[in-house]
Amino acid sequence: MKISYKIIFTFSLVIQTLVSIASARQTTTVTIPYGKSNSIVYDLKAGTYNVYHGKTTLFSNITATFKIKDLAVATTDNLYRKYASSPVNDGFGKGEKYVVTHTGNNLPKIEQVFYVYPGREFFLTQVVLSGKKLSSNSIIPFSGNIPAVTGDARSIFVPFDNDTFIRYNAKEFKAPFSNTSAEVGTVYDNTSRNGYVAGSVEHEIWKTGVRSTATGEGNRMVVWSGYTEESVTRDNIEHGDVKGDIVRSPKIFIGYYDDWRTGMEEYAKANRIAEPPFVFNWIKPTPVGWNSWGVMQEKLTYEKATKVADFFADSLSAFRTGNTAFIDLDSYWDFMLKGGLEGDYSKLKEFADYCKSKGLQPGVYWAPFTDWGWKDGPDRKVAGTNYTYGETWTKVGKGYHDIDGARAVDPTHPATLQHIDLVIGKLKECGFKMIKIDFLGHATAESTHFYDPAVTTGMQAYRKGMEYLISKLGDQMLIYAAISPSLASGRYVHTRRIACDAFKSIDNTQYTLNSVSYGWWQTYLYNFVDADHVVLNNESEGANRARMLSAIITGTFITGDDFSVHGQWSARAMQWYQNPEILAVIKNGKSFKPVEGNTGQNASELFVQKIGNAYYVAIFNYSDKPKEFALDFKRLGLPPQKYKVSEILKGADTDLNVKLPAADAALYKFEFKNQ
Repeated sequence: MKISYKIIFTFSLVIQTLVSIASARQTTTVTIPYGKSNSIVYDLKAGTYNVYHGKTTLFSNITATFKIKDLAVATTDNLYRKYASSPVNDGFGKGEKYVVTHTGNNLPKIEQVFYVYPGREFFLTQVVLSGKKLSSNSIIPFSGNIPAVTGDARSIFVPFDNDTFIRYNAKEFKAPFSNTSAEVGTVYDNTSRNGYVAGSVEHEIWKTGVRSTATGEGNRMVVWSGYTEESVTRDNIEHGDVKGDIVRSPKIFIGYYDDWRTGMEEYAKANRIAEPPFVFNWIKPTPVGWNSWGVMQEKLTYEKATKVADFFADSLSAFRTGNTAFIDLDSYWDFMLKGGLEGDYSKLKEFADYCKSKGLQPGVYWAPFTDWGWKDGPDRKVAGTNYTYGETWTKVGKGYHDIDGARAVDPTHPATLQHIDLVIGKLKECGFKMIKIDFLGHATAESTHFYDPAVTTGMQAYRKGMEYLISKLGDQMLIYAAISPSLASGRYVHTRRIACDAFKSIDNTQYTLNSVSYGWWQTYLYNFVDADHVVLNNESEGANRARMLSAIITGTFITGDDFSVHGQWSARAMQWYQNPEILAVIKNGKSFKPVEGNTGQNASELFVQKIGNAYYVAIFNYSDKPKEFALDFKRLGLPPQKYKVSEILKGADTDLNVKLPAADAALYKFEFKNQ
């Protein structure tokens, strides 16, 4: 009997295929390397994985879960699993993408995705659901155990925004303990600084929460998309449903670092890579200047504002970066209009032209997603449109979204967008070179109904509104965000205020520096972060010095005193703000790093930054009594070298055992001595 070679070849292929399938079924673990000596080991049989550094366990028993309609599904359920890998080359560099696919009866296809890179000490993970007309408002891409954290264990509460004078909080991580943080969480030992960092690097669709818990049975970190909490995200309804044939969680950053501060900086940089700026990149020098809200507030007039411009031109002529400074009109600039927002802007343009004639850059302010007059009823016309305000209000159940005295307007509504056309068009015609945009958190509210039916979540609405606004602004102005989401605003603005309003007192200084102590890493997400208007007024010299230094170490310098009249504030500004050593630090434009991370809701007292070949150490005494500080080079991160040491603010006292008066601050510069 003859057997054809074709039959033999086909039979051989079948046998090879069956052997391959059997081998695949016998492969119960997948090892995924990343960074230096790190690996993810995935158990295909159990639907869980562990993360290792060498042989040391970093995270264990990690799962993912999602909710589809009212059904909760976990990767540990009775599902069939397979994996595949492929090369990836993106903003993070060349790496590998691993996909573990889970399938089960009557379920969408579930993909657990891992992005790993040999040059990165973190990995990104994501859950992707595929099917027909899917809808979910909760996905947990990462839920895993962490080992015991010894020493001075801490878990930081990171706010969603900088509204209502909310504070960061480095809480003691000791069982029984639970902490939920917005978008990112970290657990670390402040003594050794070893720590875990987990958080979302994408914010265009979901709000994300990170919960860290410590119990008698162990510690755990959980990252979930679909987080809302009224005291944090300002929402009083559940997260909106994300809909489509494909529903993705955001990509989640997971890392372990010898220094948790390095991990947070890497996390910030990862956000900027994952969601590149929509706004044009600011390549001009660090912004400095003045904002009217510091002291003038509702007393702002054309005459007072132009006198401030005169003071900057005549008496603060050296307070510059790039040969200019901004003179920014905050709220109440509309007093200069005739006939309201649809009226005559000639006086406003006259102010802008006057600033330019003095070699200064004019700035302005606006809150595009709020209705401040909502108590006067819904029938008021929205300027620049044929709509009423009542038609634009963001709907939340049977009510609306009210916070800070303002009512949120739907960022997707045509009236909101046409109103932006009118106001931004007029401000650009006036020639403004900077805009401070405020109360942006109103645009992130979850709603029971958006005008645009394709928008179903607060972050989708924020993206639509902000992209429209930034497109209209173009590249004419420096764009500064005041009250705003901490992470989601990175795509849209050049500068973001690190905290809520701050003015002049030592308490204001500590409040601002609480946000710098635990949010300084945002300096790598934005071009700049800002400490708000620096007001000297009639405070003590020490309190003035501390407030000024709080701005300098945050990264920019916007003053706020009423320089249209003379006082001790103007004399001190003339002496301090034009100090070349101070200006050199400002020009660097980056936040200082906190030395300690165990101050709870208070601020670190020491901050450090390397600029060129020098190290700068900022020291604050927030108390009402003198205090001594012994500077420890190792703790500060200064190499053990011989230094030339100078104190910049007072120009004296180079003893490393620093004694600061009550409510005061000092800035030390350490320069390498020639051997």
